[in-house]
Amino acid sequence: MERVETGIPGLDEMLHGGFLRETAILVEGAPGTGKTTFGMQFIYHGIVACDEPGIILTFEQFPSQYYRDAASFGWDFRRLEEERKLHIMMTSPQVSLAFLEKAGGQIERLARQMGARRILVDSLSHFEQLSNDPIELRQTIYGFVNGLKREGLTAVLTRENLALLGEVEAPDEDIPFLVDTYILLRYVEIESSVQKAFLVLKMRGSNHDKDIRRFTITGRGIEVQSKFEGREGIMSGSPRRMADSFMEAFVRK
Repeated sequence: MERVETGIPGLDEMLHGGFLRETAILVEGAPGTGKTTFGMQFIYHGIVACDEPGIILTFEQFPSQYYRDAASFGWDFRRLEEERKLHIMMTSPQVSLAFLEKAGGQIERLARQMGARRILVDSLSHFEQLSNDPIELRQTIYGFVNGLKREGLTAVLTRENLALLGEVEAPDEDIPFLVDTYILLRYVEIESSVQKAFLVLKMRGSNHDKDIRRFTITGRGIEVQSKFEGREGIMSGSPRRMADSFMEAFVRK
């Protein structure tokens, strides 16, 4: 199976070589965990290291914001756009959905003119404004994701999760089932300091590492690091040493 390198140190090893070609990847996390950085790094690596032009489809930020954010990591998005290796398109979920539903739509034309192979959709959370009916919303997102695959694109889709620490219920838990790969970014508090945790929850059609890993955002982008050792409850936001859990279960009772 053909793999798509992410360009994120430590992640391709977790994925046993990268994402599968022409699949949809959901990256979910709280504000500030690095979802957009993840997507930009994926797009940038594709252009400069794999000769795969990319598209950024945004529903909120102007292209100038991406230029500034990318520049902080040493990525010249403005130059890549001038070279027609990148295109940043600010639109709305309604318009982008219409582009994909009809033949010859703007996304189709753009992808074929550029030879685009990768796309970042930032963010899928904006689709929630299209319908209050969870079944209709699921069908809408399913059609959108399939439209991206039909154009031969490997898609990173970001989604906001308002849980800073701990679990919260989300009204649209069907959405992770519509994608091929589901990645969760979380804040965790360990010994009075906040760290970031990275977990690949699923990867359809391929094996992958199940470790919960630390990750940081450096001057070069995201780096996935070592797994959390000797602790449990990492993704709940309240990690405990495994020895403490043993004491509570068997000694203190």
